[in-house]
Amino acid sequence: MSHDQLYNDERARRLVSLLRALAARIDDLEQDDRLLAAGPELMRLMGDARSELFHYEVRCTYDTPEVAESRRVVDDAIRQDMELPNEFEWEIPDAEDDRPWRE
Repeated sequence: MSHDQLYNDERARRLVSLLRALAARIDDLEQDDRLLAAGPELMRLMGDARSELFHYEVRCTYDTPEVAESRRVVDDAIRQDMELPNEFEWEIPDAEDDRPWRE
């Protein structure tokens, strides 16, 4: 498995630091009444944070090949079970089809 496919603890800590730094920068700019004037800087910082958050979300939900195979086996079993008729289900005839005098 590729190392890049998982989001390790160190990378998660860096993401948290990135988000805290963004929040602190926004707070600093707001206190100095320069929040809107710092648009380009904030766009860059938010873009970096957005990109890293995306990677975090994708890699945290990544299925290893083993997990993906297990999920496939379970999904196949569920699909097969849904296709099999249930021997305990009773078929109730339609009232219009239950007319013995028409036979």
